[in-house]
Amino acid sequence: MIQARPIFDRLSALADPTRSRLLLLLDRHELTVTELCTALQLPQSTVSRHLKTLSDEEWVTVRAEGTSRRYAMTGTALDPNARRLWHLVRDQMSTTPAARHDIARADRVLHERRTTSQAFFSTRAGQWDKVRAELYGINADVTPLGALFDPSWMVGDLGCGTGVSAAAIAPFVDRVIAVDESSAMLAAAGRRLDTHMNVELRSGSLEALPIEAASLDVAILSLVLHFVVDPQVVLTEAARVLRPGGRVLIVDMLAHEREEYRASMGHLWLGFASEQLDAWLINAGLCQPRIVALAPDPQAKGPGLFAARAVLS
Repeated sequence: MIQARPIFDRLSALADPTRSRLLLLLDRHELTVTELCTALQLPQSTVSRHLKTLSDEEWVTVRAEGTSRRYAMTGTALDPNARRLWHLVRDQMSTTPAARHDIARADRVLHERRTTSQAFFSTRAGQWDKVRAELYGINADVTPLGALFDPSWMVGDLGCGTGVSAAAIAPFVDRVIAVDESSAMLAAAGRRLDTHMNVELRSGSLEALPIEAASLDVAILSLVLHFVVDPQVVLTEAARVLRPGGRVLIVDMLAHEREEYRASMGHLWLGFASEQLDAWLINAGLCQPRIVALAPDPQAKGPGLFAARAVLS
């Protein structure tokens, strides 16, 4: 419950016209001291002194942002008496010439703020992806999408390799079971995932998963299907471990003609045509298949990729 302050304290804070002019702007926008000085055409010392009084009397709040401090009116946190008092003062102040000029100058300040931002993008648009990567990392847009997962889900990372997918998913779900047949891959995954207490590593093949039937909400096969002898068997096994309504997510290569991959990287399949994958998913008992070609990464040297999903009815 908001504790009402004595009305005379409230009156004294608003008695100075400059403080009322400040509040009129801060009721509309969040502004810095410099921006307020420009809008009111007053020196910084004067503005800062009045802001301190307004802050002490709980008319304004202040928020640190880097080296700046942004001020705004307390607004809905005001007690009802103070709110009624402010509405009376605001209605009187807003019609004065000084207030109209203050508002016009504040609008210009905000326009310049937006113009500065737009100028940055207009001069750096071609380098924006590089700037974002330098500031936030190359996965800043993709990794947070794991938050769309239900936090109660159990997810299987089938053919987990070194645990990249499991590490990205683990913070957002209840449990991840990461399966791989290679002991070397599992050892590398263990090192990457040692801080994720909700990830369990299991040794096993994709054709005979060491996972109980109907136990997963999501089964992920990321860049592994082209290594298996019979994708139909693997997809049927993935369907076995899904709960009703569970989903399989596949990321793999579009059909290509790079025969050298068979010898150099052990690929058994040169990507997949959508019609072929669609038939395998349906034969595995999965429905609503959807296959989407992914936009190529300009830095990637390999074939194009696709993402496919289907649901266990």
